[in-house]
Amino acid sequence: MSTGNTNTLEQSSRDKDKKNIANSEPSANNNPNANKERKAKFLSGSIMSHIITMTLTSAVGLIAIFSVDFVDFFFLSQLEDTTIQAALGFTGTLLFATTSVGIGFAIASSATVARAVGEENFEKANRLVIHSLIYTGVVSAIIGLVLFFNLTNILSLLGAKEQVLVHARSYLQILVPTMPILAVSMASGACLRALGDPVQALYIYVGGALINAVLDPLMIFTFNLGMDGAAMASAIARLGMFCFSLFGLLIAHKIRTKPNLDKLKQDLKPFSIIAFPAILTNIASPIGNGYVTYALAPFGNSAVAAWAIIARILPLTFAGIFSLSGAVGPIIGQNLGGKRYDRVQRTLYDAIKFNTIYVLIAWGALALLAPTICNIMELKGEAANYVLFYCYWLIPGFGMIGYMFTANAAFNNLSKAHYSTILNWTRATLGTIPFVIIGTYYFGIYGLFSGQIIGGAITALLSLFICQRLVNKLQTKN
Repeated sequence: MSTGNTNTLEQSSRDKDKKNIANSEPSANNNPNANKERKAKFLSGSIMSHIITMTLTSAVGLIAIFSVDFVDFFFLSQLEDTTIQAALGFTGTLLFATTSVGIGFAIASSATVARAVGEENFEKANRLVIHSLIYTGVVSAIIGLVLFFNLTNILSLLGAKEQVLVHARSYLQILVPTMPILAVSMASGACLRALGDPVQALYIYVGGALINAVLDPLMIFTFNLGMDGAAMASAIARLGMFCFSLFGLLIAHKIRTKPNLDKLKQDLKPFSIIAFPAILTNIASPIGNGYVTYALAPFGNSAVAAWAIIARILPLTFAGIFSLSGAVGPIIGQNLGGKRYDRVQRTLYDAIKFNTIYVLIAWGALALLAPTICNIMELKGEAANYVLFYCYWLIPGFGMIGYMFTANAAFNNLSKAHYSTILNWTRATLGTIPFVIIGTYYFGIYGLFSGQIIGGAITALLSLFICQRLVNKLQTKN
């Protein structure tokens, strides 16, 4: 068959796909933004510009998610109860784990949808959006149930005791049942980014954060519900996020594709190949943090309270770094679908450059603001010293985690998600436990923090090295 005939058949196939979408979504043509959104926009234009746009809009979304937890801590710290502050240290570890599950599903949703968009198979992209949300909701609900019925055992294992355990368990019993709502909302945001619409995804997270900011003081102080009130405010905020996500997909993008059982089974494999390794990958970080929390417990409530503050400062400050995986993923995915391997390589290099500059700026900002943060959060004495030490000396090492996030995005989109899983679990175990033990033995709590950072930095650099070799091999082969 001649090349001309082949191109004609390919073009006819694309036209058929577009016609099918028009038939399944009759109102799409009435939407002036429909044609604009239905383009593989990352196949052209400046890669760095795409990275900045996707990362910053995604970062604002992550800041909105993490700020919910931070706002809870801020208002609850006004109660001046150290047991509540310590309880938030333990709940933060588990909430990070549940959020990590949502991030894992979001990564899988983004990777599968973005590749379909890069292939200009928009009918498939629409179908994958709906099916990915169904998978996300079902599996996250099962995980949430397992967590809910084992909260006491998990918190005890982390080192929570007496009143601290009571506070933490009560808080999580309200919030954990909303885990599938959060996961579906995050996956929806990832799908919107994969479709090339990061702004619509932003509304999901900002809307939820605003709801939480309004309800928190009402629940905690006006209704005098304390820590339980903060959990209720967060639960309602998650419901708000879910509503915003439905608007973005069903109304703004008019995705009305009905689930198809046969296609659902067909899509399960490619989605699962990315989703479950991605979930395992993202759970690795809270597992590592869980060990750090466990190691800190013998140092007393002041140490755990300091760790609770640090665990909330870092995601807010480094939202741009945490969002790199989700932001870079669609760019890599679309260019892989479009066979633009040179742009895949360029994406990796520009993401590394972006990460390095971001970390240096964040380090300077935290070094200046650390004393003010301690004052606002009512931290004094040893607890304040721990936070100051972390902000002054350890931030650059922590920032290297962005290299790992960039590598994760490449691994997931290159169908090498198991690389991410292995390397992130290496970081959470071999890159954390021995370094923390040795650091604690020689330098106490300061060595504990330093050990975690050093081990994590080494693993992050290893991930980046392996990723670069893989992408170089891809470009050479093609």
